[in-house]
Amino acid sequence: MSKGKKSFRKNMYRGVELTEVLEKPLDEIVSMFNARQRRRYRRGVPKKYENLLKKLRDAKTNCLEGEKPKGIKTHLRNCIVVPEMVGSNVNIYNGKTFVPVEIKADMVGYYLAEFSLSYKPVTHGKLGVGATRSSKFTATT
Repeated sequence: MSKGKKSFRKNMYRGVELTEVLEKPLDEIVSMFNARQRRRYRRGVPKKYENLLKKLRDAKTNCLEGEKPKGIKTHLRNCIVVPEMVGSNVNIYNGKTFVPVEIKADMVGYYLAEFSLSYKPVTHGKLGVGATRSSKFTATT
């Protein structure tokens, strides 16, 4: 392969191409998940998650060719991303607003909440005047 040519990156999940994963039944896909996600599916998935998948399917089919589907709003932060969701847009509620997220192949097996932070990370700024002992001895003229 020459330096100028770049090969396309294949979307993989656990060593299997995404197109092959989409063709597999849900039982086989779940067997590829981590232990926590497997346990969740083994105990049964509530109807509200099936309803979300149905809405995402409808949004995908109703959009024009080559366009992104419209975002579906959801409060289901503990919903696990399955391969069927890839390519959809989901607006995930973070406790204050709906955060738009486009589902990509790398997100399969994660929870929706991981892509919509419910807190603002702490950023430590510079010290203010009076914050240190050395600020007592500033030159005043």
